[in-house]
Amino acid sequence: MKKLALLSVSDKSGLVQFASKLVELGYSILATGGTARMIADAGIDFTGVEEYASFPEIFSGRVKTLQPKIFGGILMRRDNESDKTEAVANDVLPIDIVCVNLYPFPEVVKRNDIELAEKIENIDIGGPSLIRAAAKNYKYVSVLTNPKQYDVFLSELKSGDVSLATRELLASRAFSHTSYYDTLIADYFESQFNIEKDAIRLNFPVKNKLRYGENPHQEAFIAGDFYEYFDVLHGKELSYNNIVDLIAAVDLVNELEPVSCAIIKHTNAAGAATSNNVLDAYTNALSGDPVSAFGGIVAFNTKVDKATAEKLNEIFLEIIVAPEFDDDALKVLKKKKNRRLLKEIKKNNDNKILIKNIPGGIIAQTIDNSKSSGLNFEVVTEVKPEKKQLDDLKFAWTICKHTKSNAIVYVKDKKLLGAGAGQMSRLDSSNIAAMKAKEHGHNIVGAVAASDAFFPFADGLLAIADSGITAVIQPGGSVRDEEVIAAANDRKIAMVFTGIRNFKH
Repeated sequence: MKKLALLSVSDKSGLVQFASKLVELGYSILATGGTARMIADAGIDFTGVEEYASFPEIFSGRVKTLQPKIFGGILMRRDNESDKTEAVANDVLPIDIVCVNLYPFPEVVKRNDIELAEKIENIDIGGPSLIRAAAKNYKYVSVLTNPKQYDVFLSELKSGDVSLATRELLASRAFSHTSYYDTLIADYFESQFNIEKDAIRLNFPVKNKLRYGENPHQEAFIAGDFYEYFDVLHGKELSYNNIVDLIAAVDLVNELEPVSCAIIKHTNAAGAATSNNVLDAYTNALSGDPVSAFGGIVAFNTKVDKATAEKLNEIFLEIIVAPEFDDDALKVLKKKKNRRLLKEIKKNNDNKILIKNIPGGIIAQTIDNSKSSGLNFEVVTEVKPEKKQLDDLKFAWTICKHTKSNAIVYVKDKKLLGAGAGQMSRLDSSNIAAMKAKEHGHNIVGAVAASDAFFPFADGLLAIADSGITAVIQPGGSVRDEEVIAAANDRKIAMVFTGIRNFKH
């Protein structure tokens, strides 16, 4: 009996070599469309699917493999007498190898220069059906969906037969392949046609395994398209905690005005500043809390130059990330062998969903995409903030948004002086922010403060006022707002309401 292999691939990497080896091992090739043309050009014998099935490709290739003779050969059970009888009666031969990968919808869907109709044409129909049929019948059929599988598969095939364990592995990878594909299509349709989600679909191909997770006893992986956003230029492997802190740093600095720098430890800002040049931005950010900055992640939203690189090299930093480095800066920064240098390739502007595990499922929410530039600030006190104070209040509000709740931050001259993060009491956060500022020699008299949520009582505001703060920004909305406003008026400080809360758990 003939040994048949069906080849129908969009990604033609290694196709000619693979088909050639199959022929050497005694297989007859069935092929479609572009796959057939490529192996024909290479001088490899094959039979077109339309010839084998005695039915032509129709509708501009929309239907070519959806034929009983093809699917019968894949799905027939080799040890079932009834199946074998029906196969003979219908001239169906078993197809033992199915090598299929799909139209490039995952690449096409990301492109803004392609119209909806063309994207729809890149939704594969026959391919997923072939893959699923072959994977379902893994006891008898080997299904390959990735050119990276070819060499190992051929090595085992040369030895005589493909083991059941290998077919099980290939089948598992096959269903993963089609599941990922369908997830992208469903998500795209919901977005394109403005349809409310009926499911949260998580399906990201694993790019690489990390050394460990948040702690050494935990496993961790990078999945999805992380490396489309960041180019790792130098340094040792990124860790799980590195990546979490990296994203926190980039998300913060990209909301600040150019030219800015943010220094992150454990997802909170140890320093942040906006200035006229990149060196001053870093120097000012570092001065906010130079002790906590040690071993931190430093992010810029502008090019890093040589002078800044030399300053960066003065202390140990885990990661430095920027949209660009000049050549001299890279030479300086690469002197530190293990420190990671990353270039931000593109901004994280997608409308992402934030997810946390809960028993039996997940809770999910859209990202907090509020920005100070889009808010309607309401001055609620008798004292009105001056322009410089208002600029500092907007800067402080952005820092506060990216700080763990309960959050209080102190700012002066667009520089973070002190932060109280993640405390159970807003009053404690106020006291910690003042303590951190004084610890590093900052004069907080005349500074401004931001709170990520309203003050439930006047005591938090009074603690801020006692530190010498002259203006405060907060959401407002407490039942005791009038009491808090009265306290601000009594202390002759300006207060602005944003009307929006920025909790960060």
